[in-house]
Amino acid sequence: MAVPEPAGQSAAHTEPAPETLGLRAPALFPRMGSWLYEGLLLFGVIFIAGYLFGTLTQTRNAMDNRLALQAFLFCVLAVYFVWFWTRGQTLAMKTWRIRVVDVRGQALTQQRALLRYLLVWIWCGPPLLTAYLQSWGLAGTSGIFFVWVAVWAALSHLHPHKQFWHDELAGTRLVDYRPAG
Repeated sequence: MAVPEPAGQSAAHTEPAPETLGLRAPALFPRMGSWLYEGLLLFGVIFIAGYLFGTLTQTRNAMDNRLALQAFLFCVLAVYFVWFWTRGQTLAMKTWRIRVVDVRGQALTQQRALLRYLLVWIWCGPPLLTAYLQSWGLAGTSGIFFVWVAVWAALSHLHPHKQFWHDELAGTRLVDYRPAG
């Protein structure tokens, strides 16, 4: 149950320190392990969604409906992540014993999970946009992508609670989760 805010104060002034709630941020290695595992799982989700899109639209060449396919996949991924995050964790997060919660340690609302989904694109958006604008090939795109991911992950060490900055902006936290028993 959410604690009501005192009148005239913002959430930033009343946000409890994660340590006082028993919420400890997982180390960077498990978070990145979960991130990589999530990528493997998403390969299957995207494959099935792409096949479904192609079948339903009778698309013979993926380049014919490329923007529609990309928009469809963006929405499929939004549904996937919002659904799992409102329940606390994806399969990859469960494997690495990580949960996503709000700043008070509560389950995410659909709105907060959707905001987090949009902000998570900070992982991919800047390097892909740069590569597109520079007309880089696969090697350049891959290179800038991996450099950006390393920089973005390393920036979590500058956060007071060792969280990723998109989680700070979304009002969410990744926490170490060990189920009872």
